[in-house]
Amino acid sequence: MRASISQIPVMAAIVTTLMYGPVGALLALSSFVALGVSFHSFVTFGDTFSAWVGLLVWWAIGFLPALGYAAFTLDHLHG
Repeated sequence: MRASISQIPVMAAIVTTLMYGPVGALLALSSFVALGVSFHSFVTFGDTFSAWVGLLVWWAIGFLPALGYAAFTLDHLHG
């Protein structure tokens, strides 16, 4: 059981990293089409962060639901 719990953040990081590009591109394109938000403004949260920090923040935002997904999946696998 202890090994399973330590695998949850690793699984979440893998899922987040794999989905980061496609989901980010879809969100950026949707924001541009619907709201006219430029890619740079989307990534940097309206110049609140640098581009690198903005990308890291977007990754962290994606990590939270992936963490829940990983916990749910492992719970049902070992359930």
